Amino acid sequence: MNVEFWDAQAATFDDEPDHGLRDPRVREAWARLLLPLMPKPNASVVDLGCGTGSLAVLLAEAGHHVRGLDFSAQMIEAAQAKGAGLPVEFTTGDAACPPYPEASFDVVLARHVLWALPDPAAAVERWVRLLRPDGVLLLVEGRWSTGAGLTSAEALKLVGRAATVTPLVDEALWGKQIDDERYLLSNISNSGGPATPRDLP
Repeated sequence: MNVEFWDAQAATFDDEPDHGLRDPRVREAWARLLLPLMPKPNASVVDLGCGTGSLAVLLAEAGHHVRGLDFSAQMIEAAQAKGAGLPVEFTTGDAACPPYPEASFDVVLARHVLWALPDPAAAVERWVRLLRPDGVLLLVEGRWSTGAGLTSAEALKLVGRAATVTPLVDEALWGKQIDDERYLLSNISNSGGPATPRDLP
């Protein structure tokens, strides 16, 4: 996968119900999933690999301060148009190596990003370091019917023991029935700092 590929996808990316969140039922399903996981009002959130920014905008509309990062300039252009007037900032950059200081966010969110990275263990380690004490790592991933992706067991090995897997079986999230594994992995530390990720064996 390369930048040119995703730039070319930007114009039609939001046609998928879970990408564009144009269907109110789908949008509400994602709000019900994510908003209760925000650790406080007006949380500082980074959405890594944000695509056209639908989840970032959803969180910004709820009053959170959000930054979105994606390596596709065309995706970012679409996201900026969506986020106009909201507390959200979109920039172009590499989700695997985010250009932010350590301990600068309350929430690190990535949806359908980790599986596509060449070194997911290194990426998770960087993402965890972005979290403030008691910050929240939220990963939406899956092992899709095409054979691509990460199983929840693989993702747990990457993130560590202090993680919870929530199956995402509600068809309202996707705008259709699904027959593969999709899940939310949340890593919440209650010990004054984020949990230490572990490499895959």
